[in-house]
Amino acid sequence: MRTLIAGVLALFLVLSGCSRLDNSKRLRIITWSDYVPADVAAEFEKETGIHVELTLSNNEEMISKLHATGGAGYDLAQPSQDRITGVQREFGLYRPMDLSQVKLEQFRPEILAITRRIATLDGKLYALPYLWGSEGLVVNSKYTTVSDYGDLCRADLKGKTSMRLRRPTLMAFAFASGKDPFALYDNPKAYEALMEDVGKTLSACKSNVRFFFDNRDQLLNGMRSGEVVAAMMWDTGGWTLNRENPDIRYVVPKSGALGWLDTFALPYKGRNDAGAYRWINFTMRPDIAARITRKVGNWTAARGTEELVDQTMRAQFNASFPGGAFSGINWYPAIPAGLEAQEGRILDRVKAAN
Repeated sequence: MRTLIAGVLALFLVLSGCSRLDNSKRLRIITWSDYVPADVAAEFEKETGIHVELTLSNNEEMISKLHATGGAGYDLAQPSQDRITGVQREFGLYRPMDLSQVKLEQFRPEILAITRRIATLDGKLYALPYLWGSEGLVVNSKYTTVSDYGDLCRADLKGKTSMRLRRPTLMAFAFASGKDPFALYDNPKAYEALMEDVGKTLSACKSNVRFFFDNRDQLLNGMRSGEVVAAMMWDTGGWTLNRENPDIRYVVPKSGALGWLDTFALPYKGRNDAGAYRWINFTMRPDIAARITRKVGNWTAARGTEELVDQTMRAQFNASFPGGAFSGINWYPAIPAGLEAQEGRILDRVKAAN
């Protein structure tokens, strides 16, 4: 019996050692579509011996999957900057970043500062920046001009504009009205009153909307055909259209574009922190970051990539943000619990309005 027990124990120790070895050679990332180009993952594995395993997801699914497992199942997650501290406070799904493991000099300091401000909870930083972008206006200058979100509701653009029936549109029209919705996150009554006003504005604007778009391709095709001449859109969509038709361009609204940041975050029960930090440092190398930017179309948080992307992309960025990107963007802060349900009711009323 003692021999049998000793044998079982030895087998257990061997299997445990193999498990640890396996975990150190695999990096499980839950991320967005296209965020991990195949050639980048292959080069990382060649350099480190660590195989990247991907699960494609979005903010809601990331939270749901990690919540269901208590933060297990993945070694690295890539939620947006506004979905971190609220989730952490409520569910405890992430662990703080160990900045001693990160080559911070590789990050653009402006983007790093934004992330520190939004993703810090109780003095601990729970995320680092990866990719960023903005949402503003796209216009076909052959037919019209626009300078702020409210212009989409002008009488001369009846039936010729488009937007999403989602919370970014509520935020955009709130800013265009001269109010800062983010400053009211801690004042539920004032926030609700502002959203009610925005909802009335959008309901009155429905005759201007050719269609509320559900996906990027639907909107791009509407702009290409001339069915839509002005719309709310992401910068990358506007730049794509501009390469096809110089009359179409991305416009940063007077009240500011809406800024998003997708991040690196460590799930609470991840098994390969060392591999996660190696991936972060690898993808923030200028040569690798530039390859990611060329693939995805969005800029990463890495420094020194400007000269490594094509000239057209640099020119489009500089034309959209002549005064510097970070002075013309309203960055989403952490979303308080319950806020999106309130916004959903407003959007439902807009959808139902005649």
